Amino acid sequence: MTFDQLTRLIFRKKSLLCIGLDTDISLIPRHLVSADDPVFAFNQAIIDATLDLAIAYKLNLAFYESMGLKGWRSLERTMEHLRKYTGQVFTIADAKRGDIGNTSRMYAKAFFEWLQFDAVTVAPYMGEDSVTPFLEYDDKWVILLGVTSNPGSRDFQMLDVGGRPLYEEVIRKALQWGTREQLMFVAGATHPQLFRKLREIAPDFFFLVPGIGAQGGDLHAICENGLNQYGGIMLNSSRQIIYASGDKDFAEAARAQALNLFNCITTHLNKISP
Repeated sequence: MTFDQLTRLIFRKKSLLCIGLDTDISLIPRHLVSADDPVFAFNQAIIDATLDLAIAYKLNLAFYESMGLKGWRSLERTMEHLRKYTGQVFTIADAKRGDIGNTSRMYAKAFFEWLQFDAVTVAPYMGEDSVTPFLEYDDKWVILLGVTSNPGSRDFQMLDVGGRPLYEEVIRKALQWGTREQLMFVAGATHPQLFRKLREIAPDFFFLVPGIGAQGGDLHAICENGLNQYGGIMLNSSRQIIYASGDKDFAEAARAQALNLFNCITTHLNKISP
């Protein structure tokens, strides 16, 4: 998906909502456990119930890899289902890969060629040559870890480096590697006070914003300080939406939670509609 296509999708749907499919088989409704592929059955129902509200779905690879071959098959089937809606949703492999160049090249091949995700999250610690292989694909995106939503983000990301926090140095450096058509940044919703500065550093880039919902991120503060003329942010919520109910009404409950966030987002997007 290109930058322009993503922007049009945002304003067509009036949404910035990204739904995280962090599907834990121990948490899905019990009546699904007997299904041939319970994780896929759960994902399919969530997707179909929320498709008109979400611009993106983010699949956290750890939840699938932890189940071995069965989990990988659930991942493949989920992506096959999402490909039916090509152009209607943006797909993210939340893999947080980052290794030397030839290894990164194989990761990029897996996520962009085999599974056909639109984007993959990448850790920048090993530097430019570990990120470049992901940037070589047309109309695919690197979502680079900038400032994350977890409490441990303060251990390294907030360290002072020449008068600026390390996360800021990472983002400024990465802006030399890719354009707004290739590169996004993770910016955790639990740091709403940073978004005005982040937007100054990368005015035309997209931010993937985890931490809305269960982690307590302030949606309104993020929108007020993070929106740009393109929309410019994807607000991710996972547990709050997908585990809204543990009963047979789980898909309907997920939709209700997604709709609450959607309505809040639309209010902010209406202020910048082209």
